[in-house]
Amino acid sequence: MNEIIIGLGTNLGDRKRNLDKAIELLNEHEAITIEKVSSIYETKPVGYTKQDDFLNMVIKGTTQLKPSELLDACQAIEKKLGREDTVINGPRIIDLDILVYNKENRQLENLRIPHPRMHERAFVLIPLHEISPDFIIPTSGKEVADLLDHLSDKEKRGVVKWSENN
Repeated sequence: MNEIIIGLGTNLGDRKRNLDKAIELLNEHEAITIEKVSSIYETKPVGYTKQDDFLNMVIKGTTQLKPSELLDACQAIEKKLGREDTVINGPRIIDLDILVYNKENRQLENLRIPHPRMHERAFVLIPLHEISPDFIIPTSGKEVADLLDHLSDKEKRGVVKWSENN
């Protein structure tokens, strides 16, 4: 069995429903088991900033799929939920990023594991810290908690635990 961590993000439509539906579809996949789900966090966009805020979260689980097969499964879910490619880092109904696959460090044609910028993104590290604070990021050899400590306060302030009452 392969350990996986997937980041989920959305900033179009009913954002909470988009996350719920993506998790439901991941759970329905016969070769994917979700074991831990973080809280949902509202975050400011990174890169292309002229867009609505995102809801982000992280899930941890296992899979029998190879990395390329997991990517195909994630992309099929994105497509099923209506994702369309627009500008890089632009608005999207759903985004499923494979952050970690086992402790592997590999470059495939269309997938880099671990995700190349996860160690510098508060919207990934904060929810990951919630469900696995002592997880060691393969490329850095550092625990999530250590990486989070090195992010700026400004970056961390842009990631706020979300509730439907907000």
